[in-house]
Amino acid sequence: MKELIRLFNEVKINFYHTWRDEMILKEFQRVNYSDLPAKAKEAYNFQKASAILAEHGFITNLLKYDWNGADFIAQHIDGKWLKIQIKGRLTTKPEYVGKDIYIMFEDKKNSNWYLFPHDELIDFCQINYPEKTFTIRGIDTGKLQKWQILWLNDYLIT
Repeated sequence: MKELIRLFNEVKINFYHTWRDEMILKEFQRVNYSDLPAKAKEAYNFQKASAILAEHGFITNLLKYDWNGADFIAQHIDGKWLKIQIKGRLTTKPEYVGKDIYIMFEDKKNSNWYLFPHDELIDFCQINYPEKTFTIRGIDTGKLQKWQILWLNDYLIT
């Protein structure tokens, strides 16, 4: 009988915590990403990126300011570190070249996340599109072109 009472109380406590947690979240509306100010978008992207990276064995640390081009650093359980610039869209910039930066962003069209070495995309553009403005000035686009989707395919986070 004591065991039955203990089990009942455990179920009752678990039910209470689940119910209470659901009630707390009902107080808050989901945010619309496009309505957020720039700094809030950056924080939102960092939180989502951190959750995705955690599933792949990383812990993340948001930096108070950009350090060598990185918004945050991620350490894998095997000890490897990545300097990551979080973006809301596909981006390359001349000032990131040579800094061993990874770019992480979500394609808002299909919710795909990508993590790629910045300089590898720069090198690809210089070889294949040497005269294009985006090769010289950088890429900053929310609408991916076919060649970009194909290139990014190897860096899709699944």
